[in-house]
Amino acid sequence: MNVRVGSATDIGQVREGNEDSFLIVAPLYAVADGMGGHRGGEVASSLALDTVQELFERKEGSLADQVVRANRAVYDRSQSDRSVSGMGTTLTAALIDGDTVHLVHVGDSRAYLLRGGELTQLTEDHTLVHRMVMEGEITPEEAETHPHRSILTRALGVDESVQVDEGYVQVASGDRLLLCTDGLTGMVPEDQIAEIMLEAPDPQQAVDRLVTVANRAGGIDNITAVVLDFDENGIGRGETKEAAIPHQPTVEQPVPTAATPDRSDITIVGAPIPEPPPEDSASRSGPRSTTTSSLPAVRRAPTGPRSHRGRTIGIWAGVTLSILVVGVVGLRLFLDTQWYVGVSNGRVAIFRGIPSEVAGFELHSVVVESSLAAAKAEALATWRGLREGITTDDRQGANAVVEQIRKDLERAEQPAS
Repeated sequence: MNVRVGSATDIGQVREGNEDSFLIVAPLYAVADGMGGHRGGEVASSLALDTVQELFERKEGSLADQVVRANRAVYDRSQSDRSVSGMGTTLTAALIDGDTVHLVHVGDSRAYLLRGGELTQLTEDHTLVHRMVMEGEITPEEAETHPHRSILTRALGVDESVQVDEGYVQVASGDRLLLCTDGLTGMVPEDQIAEIMLEAPDPQQAVDRLVTVANRAGGIDNITAVVLDFDENGIGRGETKEAAIPHQPTVEQPVPTAATPDRSDITIVGAPIPEPPPEDSASRSGPRSTTTSSLPAVRRAPTGPRSHRGRTIGIWAGVTLSILVVGVVGLRLFLDTQWYVGVSNGRVAIFRGIPSEVAGFELHSVVVESSLAAAKAEALATWRGLREGITTDDRQGANAVVEQIRKDLERAEQPAS
């Protein structure tokens, strides 16, 4: 089985820096999306992937073990360096061994498999909104536009330990695998991703088109994609021979937002994990996967007469639209630089934006929801204004406020001597 790879990372249209990172050290491929401000996010994602790469090259532990150790590396750096305090990162990785793909995953970056013309999401998002979908509180359609869809429930570097999802996928010639950050999936619908993946003749063209479309849709976040093509006998991308696909029952626990074809050898990461194929099985007898990539491990107007009035209306409409676009982009850039500490779901949380709304539209979003009970904090005189929002100069200032609340709560709970 040969593997061809394409990769791209882009700052997008709004962010001031790129907090995404990707790793290509065949047969290991990964993407990571950092958080914690420009410097913190960049440090978190690159440190996590550097740690995984180093451990992988030294052959220390399984891929999941390597990700767990990467979590500790990011956490320790966050605790020792105040300039990146509170940073974290997602991580989704694929290790290729013959026709077996070992996937590990933490956060809301994703892995997809294109097979038989259908796109299947292989990972489950570790987000508050996904949990709400799974518990039946909201529908998948509501999740796509929910204001809290970016709140993570799991990420590397946030706590001393982390739970890592992992699973195995048997791939066949013609399959196409996509690893990507939410800067892509938040901008481009899955049916359009599938269309681009089907039409692009090679993996590099696929990632380039995906990034272009995400930017045209707004590009409000960094965008990173890695596409792997599994190729034998000239089979087209995503057009696996039917003979190569066992027709057995569908995968249990499908991700609600993903199309799930009848492919029993596809495992949703986070669902019950099957035993990996034995080392001496026929699936391992082929040559080791190879790659063509030499990338470093790191990123018609209608014709006919029109009236003058029609042209004038069209011109003014265009001017008005341009002003609105500039205003929206300017507002977004402003809000991205504002931070405060407030209350989300009864817990102390860090917000990006301002604690206000205009015409029913909230001008803020939750970035991190802590485990601290807001009611207990508000019971302390110092933090009675928590629900109205405690503004800070930057993310580091917000982190410092949360840490102070934590200390104050611990002090208040200590028995009087």
